[in-house]
Amino acid sequence: MHRFYLPPESCGGPSLRLDGREAHHALHVLRLKCGERVSVLDGVGSEFLCTVEKLAKDSLALAVSEKKSTPALPCSITLLVAVPKGKIIEGIIQKAVELGASRIVPLLTERVVTQLDGDGAESKREKWQQVAIEAIKQCGATWLPTVAAPQTIAEFLARGEKIELPLVGSLQTQRRHPREWLHAFQSQHGRLPRSAGVWIGPEGDFTLAELQTIEAAGAKPITLGTLTLRVETAAIYGLAFLNYELQSRAETGL
Repeated sequence: MHRFYLPPESCGGPSLRLDGREAHHALHVLRLKCGERVSVLDGVGSEFLCTVEKLAKDSLALAVSEKKSTPALPCSITLLVAVPKGKIIEGIIQKAVELGASRIVPLLTERVVTQLDGDGAESKREKWQQVAIEAIKQCGATWLPTVAAPQTIAEFLARGEKIELPLVGSLQTQRRHPREWLHAFQSQHGRLPRSAGVWIGPEGDFTLAELQTIEAAGAKPITLGTLTLRVETAAIYGLAFLNYELQSRAETGL
């Protein structure tokens, strides 16, 4: 069944309408016909099972037959990742969607080549948010992660946001396996974290000053194994750990 995306404000009532980018894909790429069944995701937990009811030149009318709702994950996961060269960030966003991230924050660090002004940063944000939309359509995720505009470490930390279990991938010696930090949190609080995050540096890692700043804000340094990983591999490693450990512990009550 083909999946489409509509923002939640467009998903009220017994019928839905696809236009713009989604209609073009349905009409001119998939060549849908009346009577075909499709799925529409609203990005905030709902999936609408629909039947194509009417075709127009640049839009489709869909009749809703069923609505399914999925609760948000009990722990909100943030990926804070230095922007790599080229289009690698798009692959990272796709994998982050599949691995349950609720937010992706692209970072402009000292060793990041890409530098953007305000207009450029917003343009990138819009493009990368569309990558996340395409990713939920591909994998069937009902919750759409937010992709923030590229920003510096200082800009993110200046907001004073509280992440209960922040981790940072580190090549320094003072680091622990992420499971140790999760276990320590559970022992201290008697529950799993409601929010977690993982910081991933650029090729060559964060500078020592950047790492000290991130750790001073509360992030726990973790090892990602004995090998030096590429940015995209490190991001997948961190998210896969959090996704697996948090879900399995929640399901088993451990």
